[in-house]
Amino acid sequence: MTAAPAHDEAHGGALGSRLNWLRAAVLGANDGIVSTAGLVVGVAGATGSRAALLTAGLSGLLAGSLSMAVGEYVSVSVQRDSETAALAGERKELHESPEAELDELTALLTARGLSAGVAREAAVQLTERDALRAHARVELGIDPDDLTDPWHAAWASFLAFTAGALLPLLAIVLPPASLRLWITVVSVLAALALTGWWAARLAAAPAPRATLRTVAGGALAMAVTYAAGSLLDVAGV
Repeated sequence: MTAAPAHDEAHGGALGSRLNWLRAAVLGANDGIVSTAGLVVGVAGATGSRAALLTAGLSGLLAGSLSMAVGEYVSVSVQRDSETAALAGERKELHESPEAELDELTALLTARGLSAGVAREAAVQLTERDALRAHARVELGIDPDDLTDPWHAAWASFLAFTAGALLPLLAIVLPPASLRLWITVVSVLAALALTGWWAARLAAAPAPRATLRTVAGGALAMAVTYAAGSLLDVAGV
């Protein structure tokens, strides 16, 4: 009976971690769609050259995906360092003052709704089984066996952004010149509707509002960059 809270917590933490990765992937793909679409549509406003569109789109894809990967690597590395330091501090406290740490774990379990007697019994059993893991999960909210991986995060961001960016890039360079702009706009808005809906579902938020917000943001980005490209074309820059 006493091991159930820790078991449930581990599963809840693992589920939350998976949802966070999935949400990050959806948002990364959305960023790839919007940023690359804005770039290639802006270039299309200034020139109809397929070579120029391909060059701009590939440059934007590589720059964006690498930037996302580096940013995610640095961010998750800081998080992992923080988790490692917290675990080291907890390990030291368990070595220097085990009784105080047992009282602390009991208090944490009591705060979660267990009676004082049951909380004490659970704290003793969890400490005897693996004191560091018990404190890491209950006190710190960390699974010592599943620390964040910066390389995993970097590759996930790189691939998600690249997958999103490929859509507007292919849509702008493959169709004939007379159709490429409209095909790009329609395909991008459809993809944004899908990512907006999926992100809302993952966040348990109202899907229509989130979808509309995502589509409107992408449409605005393309309209602004196309207008800027057209102005540069008219000005002969």
